[in-house]
Amino acid sequence: MLTTRYLTGSPNWLDLATPDLSGAASFYGGLFGWTFRAAGPGAGGYGMFELDGRTAAGGMTVPPERGAPGWTLYFQSASADDTAERVRNLGGSVTYEPADVWDLGRMAHFTDPAGVGFATWQPRTNKGLDVVNETGSLCWAELWTPDPGAALGFYRSVFGWDEFAVPVPGGDTYVTVNPAGAGEDAMFAGLVALETDPVEAVGGPYWLPYFEVTDTDATAAEAKELGGTVRTRPIDLEDVGRIAKLADPYGARFAVIETSVRSVGGAASAA
Repeated sequence: MLTTRYLTGSPNWLDLATPDLSGAASFYGGLFGWTFRAAGPGAGGYGMFELDGRTAAGGMTVPPERGAPGWTLYFQSASADDTAERVRNLGGSVTYEPADVWDLGRMAHFTDPAGVGFATWQPRTNKGLDVVNETGSLCWAELWTPDPGAALGFYRSVFGWDEFAVPVPGGDTYVTVNPAGAGEDAMFAGLVALETDPVEAVGGPYWLPYFEVTDTDATAAEAKELGGTVRTRPIDLEDVGRIAKLADPYGARFAVIETSVRSVGGAASAA
């Protein structure tokens, strides 16, 4: 389960790249009750999506020629520079070299060997998100990738993750990950083969963030009313909850879950 007691290797930040920050703020404000607060002069237009005054995500304007709209997940690191070196040595790429963000922390952006973007945040005065695992906030993530085994090996070497296989109906297992030594109660993400879901296969490999909601069906309907897309209609996952896969009006993909059993840590794949 995600908590704000961040450990090395756990998700501690999330931000949105979008061609229309004002429009995105309106969409997510209507969907999750977020408000947008600009980070101020010198931040390049970057700002925070807040939920009841607590930071739930970051956001920035990214013109279409500079990249596709999407969410980026950050993982905690004791040294962004050391993480960048490991990423390079393991076949990934450093797309944004480690850099200080004032006295808040040090960040870097990467792609894994399959081309999936992710980032790291080395906290200083800013430990990370103020709220997770509550209604309207990040509660889980999935890596949709062509080769989950290879991806697990890469990220385990970069961040020291442990793995835990969760049984799912039909006799299959859902591979989840957690910070090193933290145990299965600290699992925060699952790894899923891209080919198992035609919806995901079309978009290519990526990290899919899940946000907790109180009513998946109502949230999906609201997303559509606000100009978003319902990529996968709401469905029930036994002993987990009810999920839906959505996209905002600019194409950034995400999912929502109305969790029924929090002890499993979060969402599980519908594949």
